[in-house]
Amino acid sequence: MSIPKRKRHRKSHPLLTIREIAVFAMLGSLMMSADLIMNFIPNVHLGGVFIVVYTLVYRWKALFPIYTYIFLIGLMEGFGLWWLPYLYVWLILWAAVMILPKKMPLWLAPVVYTTICTAHGFAFGLLWAPSQMLLMNFTWEQTMVWWRMGFIPADLPHGIGNLCGSVLILPLTTLLRRLEAHH
Repeated sequence: MSIPKRKRHRKSHPLLTIREIAVFAMLGSLMMSADLIMNFIPNVHLGGVFIVVYTLVYRWKALFPIYTYIFLIGLMEGFGLWWLPYLYVWLILWAAVMILPKKMPLWLAPVVYTTICTAHGFAFGLLWAPSQMLLMNFTWEQTMVWWRMGFIPADLPHGIGNLCGSVLILPLTTLLRRLEAHH
């Protein structure tokens, strides 16, 4: 009878450090706070700007503050069928930023980030529409009417707000990268 060899265990690295958990909780809370502060302007907020910034700095880990924000929306407003689309609508913006090249010419970066952030704001209702179709049992025609009726009062200000807020993307990204480099 042989004695079994002891298996060597590699040190495993945690998915997130305690510091990252704290930082991501604060960043998600910052998104929610910015929403609440800007609540007086319907559909204008910095959510898209923060998602672009967090994705540029943290890449896949940006999902943690993003979903912290989404969870906080549910806590503040109530978890209902209306809340479910948030689970994928913000993910689309994150994915759009993730597929961009990590290194981009400095002259091109503001144009690309602004375009993606602004387009997401204008398309928010259209991205939300499939959930209306599935969750509310809308027909295709009803879904398109729902989207068109909401474009001017909801998506137009959202897109314009994202366009205006996009001037913060590069400065916030630079600031957050510097803070991360000095932790």
